[in-house]
Amino acid sequence: MTAQKKLFVKTYGCQMNVYDSERMTEALAGQGYVATDRPDDADMILLNTCHIREKAAEKVYSELGRYKDLKAEKPDLRIGVAGCVAQAEGEEILRRQPLVDLVVGPQSYHRLPELEAKARTGAKALDTDFPAEDKFAALKGRGPKAKRGPTAFLTVQEGCDKFCAFCVVPYTRGAEVSRPVAQVLDEARDLVDRGVREITLLGQNVNAYHGAGEGGDWSLARLVRALDRIEGLERIRYTTSHPNDMDDDLIAAHGDCASLMPYLHLPVQAGSDRILKRMNRKHTAEAYLRLIERLRAARPDLHLSGDFIVGFPEETEEDFQATMALVEAVGYGSAFSFKYSTRPGTPAAERDQVPEAEKDDRLQRLQALLTRQQRALQDAMVGREVDVLFEKPGRLPGQMVGKSEYLHAVHVEADDISAGDLRRVRIVESGPNSLRGVPA
Repeated sequence: MTAQKKLFVKTYGCQMNVYDSERMTEALAGQGYVATDRPDDADMILLNTCHIREKAAEKVYSELGRYKDLKAEKPDLRIGVAGCVAQAEGEEILRRQPLVDLVVGPQSYHRLPELEAKARTGAKALDTDFPAEDKFAALKGRGPKAKRGPTAFLTVQEGCDKFCAFCVVPYTRGAEVSRPVAQVLDEARDLVDRGVREITLLGQNVNAYHGAGEGGDWSLARLVRALDRIEGLERIRYTTSHPNDMDDDLIAAHGDCASLMPYLHLPVQAGSDRILKRMNRKHTAEAYLRLIERLRAARPDLHLSGDFIVGFPEETEEDFQATMALVEAVGYGSAFSFKYSTRPGTPAAERDQVPEAEKDDRLQRLQALLTRQQRALQDAMVGREVDVLFEKPGRLPGQMVGKSEYLHAVHVEADDISAGDLRRVRIVESGPNSLRGVPA
């Protein structure tokens, strides 16, 4: 029997990285690793990185520097860098940080056991290929089938073919690839068997899903309809979508499928057609607004979330005001907004940049508007009844926390609620970032 070792994984960025970290942990379980939440207790530290945020690579190098003394104290400690920064930086990580033993890109983490074994010999291990074999199929059956919490992520699609001018995803995750339908459905059923009641389907461009299935390639809508028939799967969500891939069937599914939740994250990034064109988004603000109308016609209570970039190269105050007007027209339940920051190798990095002070000012104004909209929608929930899937105990004695169908965090004080329960709740109070309810 392989001796037990401890693995510490630090995950940066998106939900897909959370999913990937779980799969990496399972992949290394066969090498005798069990998870720990303490890096100083670990025999291996793995940083699963994200390249989306500003100065992402420098933040990873800074984090690695914190482990210098620990590595000196524990010479047998192995340190790895995975994910999108690993893909982008490759050998540069090994050159700049000699304490790193292995580097693995997001398409190669099924090879972690082999890379770990190589690193244990004292050699440096590097794999940032885009291998031909299916990493999901290679990982199938590895690791223990542990009981799961009530919610889970399930990656169905990776990569992106859109090439937005600000984005590194096509370079770090590669071209769009969709998992076969049977593989997705098998994993979903397995998750339900292990206690999961809500699954969020993940993809860099999830509604571009085109997985091989019976009769040819399936769309995301057809996949959702199949998942909707799985007994015990109460809720389905998906993220992140592109407006251009929101087809008629997927719009209709929001009205037809009881388990598809009335919440949609649909990034637009800007409200100015001139900036959208410079971003290479291939849609207009008007087209986005008409799409929202069609979605709300299919599901009138749909809550929307979005992404916005302010201060994109060449953005004027007039362009920014067009974004503010779009936000006013849509009315978002939540949103993520950021100042533009350059990503080396992307087209927008070479253009005329907006002064930092103007970016700061625009971001503050946009976030103030988005916060008002979020709070107004939350306040409107008071007095309503919602279905809450409870996930964990809250901070107060006897308190449980879960999510409504609209993805609002809901706190309830009740002695007869456990994690995994789906209960009807009447909302009695709206806080800054959550709701309080009582059993209905």
